[in-house]
Amino acid sequence: MNIKDITILLVDDEPDILEIVGYNLTAEGYNVITAENGLEAIKVAKKKKPQLIILDVMMPEMDGIEACEQIRKLPELQDTLITFLTARGEDYSQVAGFESGADDYITKPIRPKVLVSKVKALLRRLKEEEAVVNVVKIGDLEINRDEYKVVKDKREIVLPRKEFELLSLLASKPGKVFKREDILDRVWGNEVIVGGRTIDVHIRKLREKIGDNSFKTIKGVGYKFVV
Repeated sequence: MNIKDITILLVDDEPDILEIVGYNLTAEGYNVITAENGLEAIKVAKKKKPQLIILDVMMPEMDGIEACEQIRKLPELQDTLITFLTARGEDYSQVAGFESGADDYITKPIRPKVLVSKVKALLRRLKEEEAVVNVVKIGDLEINRDEYKVVKDKREIVLPRKEFELLSLLASKPGKVFKREDILDRVWGNEVIVGGRTIDVHIRKLREKIGDNSFKTIKGVGYKFVV
């Protein structure tokens, strides 16, 4: 997908933010559209189907958290990436954002270079998802889904099926936070009724075998694979 084919929906009730962020993203070649609140964002998103939505958290009419929750319920926007703009430093806004279905967050005051870098990193996920691969290579780690084989530092690591599927899921989108309920659904499905502690135990075992720094816990939300 070329940059000119990528549409970014920028949502903020501050005209200065829309102008500054919009200018920097347009300068990179992206097609930028805007909205001034959550309600308008949902309407525009339905119509334009952007690849990425940048949502301010605090807005009138409908805030970013609620808008994100509503957008995530729309089948036609399931693959749309969402990142928050937040002036808050508290963990609450970040956790609430991830719980509502966001992929990432960007803190204010906005630094143009950091913003562009974050956007490029997020959009790389789209390119990764376009190509279905059975062998994933991340640094010194290689995951072969066909052979259920994991190799790290040229050494094969034997993993039980659920540990392999959990690792494969998290490593499929490095940096993306997978919520606990999504992990349970995609790794365990309807096979058995398991609790959240089941995930914790499997993550602990993977940390022992793959490396503690490869997995990050987002308290109250879930886990992500860190490169």
